[in-house]
Amino acid sequence: MTSASTQRVCFSLQVRPELLDEYIRRHTPVWPEMLAEIAASGRRSYSLFLAEGGRLIGYYEVDDDAAAQAYLAASPVAARWEAEMARFFVGLAGRPDQAATALTEVFNLHDQLAASAASTPTTDESDDAS
Repeated sequence: MTSASTQRVCFSLQVRPELLDEYIRRHTPVWPEMLAEIAASGRRSYSLFLAEGGRLIGYYEVDDDAAAQAYLAASPVAARWEAEMARFFVGLAGRPDQAATALTEVFNLHDQLAASAASTPTTDESDDAS
């Protein structure tokens, strides 16, 4: 569940197909100090999904993504990690954590259920109107 201030961020990158196996190995596991920096930045529920052909989709939740990005941009650990990861991606200008293509959210079940519940009168309210 997310709070009203939580931002959901989804992004896409293209991993070089010839480097897929190495990319997966590098994430199994990620450096402990990099994991700590991601958490310290405020990002949570962070996942990466890899599709056939090397399409990578990432997702995380954060209260202030601009602050999280600034934190990671200033982190020497994140800079080292991103420098090592940059060679894995096709058509990327800049650090992978900041140059990935952001995806637009068009549907969220939790948000729509909450909006529906807020706009639907309860049975008691419907009875009072009769």
